[in-house]
Amino acid sequence: MAIAKAERLMNLALCLLGTRRPLSKRELRESIEAYVEAFGPGRGTAPGPDRSAPASDDSFNRMFERDKDDLRELGLVIETVESLEGEVGYLARRDSNRLPPITLDAEEAAALGLAAKVWQQARLAGAASGALQKLRAAGLPEDVDPYEAHSALEPRIPVHEAAFEPLMLACRDRRPVLFDYRKASAARPEPRHVEPWALECWRGHWYLAGFDRDRGAERVFRLSRITGKVRSRGARFTAPVPDVVTVRETVASWAGEIADRSARIRLRSGSGYPLRAKATAVRELGDGWDELDIPYGHGLDAWLVEFGPDVVVLEPAELRADVVDRLRAVAKG
Repeated sequence: MAIAKAERLMNLALCLLGTRRPLSKRELRESIEAYVEAFGPGRGTAPGPDRSAPASDDSFNRMFERDKDDLRELGLVIETVESLEGEVGYLARRDSNRLPPITLDAEEAAALGLAAKVWQQARLAGAASGALQKLRAAGLPEDVDPYEAHSALEPRIPVHEAAFEPLMLACRDRRPVLFDYRKASAARPEPRHVEPWALECWRGHWYLAGFDRDRGAERVFRLSRITGKVRSRGARFTAPVPDVVTVRETVASWAGEIADRSARIRLRSGSGYPLRAKATAVRELGDGWDELDIPYGHGLDAWLVEFGPDVVVLEPAELRADVVDRLRAVAKG
């Protein structure tokens, strides 16, 4: 929005909010400097610039109607009142344009604090911080700190990937993107041309869901495997965006969250708490080791490798072989 128009709308809103009686178009035209400069005072007022011809009045009426519609679209409630003399006036009552009190419990405040942490390393960090300060001024309980609520757990959502911000903007603006992507089983990255739908964090990693144009199907990409810059493309989407994008469910199925098999592993005592949370059975072996039964599905090998020497796969044999292969690839790299 141009600065001149924004200033004109602000002045119009202040006039409508500050009056105790309805103001006519003529009164608003005389009160707002932008209208006076553009069209002069209306007919029947004090002499001014010679712009009071009917054409000027028509131009003012069109601009005023557009400005009024813009303010209403922004949420300002403007009333139209007709006087006994038949003159139409406008006002915006403060009671109709006042937000209700904002009340947040501890859980809601914690959720807002966690959302703000997403932007710790992003361009909108200042805006997120300012929003929380405004919420506190608007009624957030003084004994609730959204940054410290549930501090015993201190949840964090890291945003270290350089691809996060350009992909977030591309999802918002519905712009296709091009980037180089290295699959877990590939030695080199490959170019991907994607129509981005949604971003979601799962187990500390960010994932993008979208339509892969080259493969003609929906795909999910882990942001940490995107190499180089994300380039935007000006073309429009070619595939419809689903009403619900199941990023987490798709990744969870790859990681064994949705599985009908079970793997048996040895886990060092005092480590691997995410694995323990998913285990269907835990048995103490002694000597600093426990035995766990874990739901087994596609992608479990990649997750187990992240725990390094704290995990030993006992069965099935193919899972053990996959984990050994991945560890050897890491050692060579």
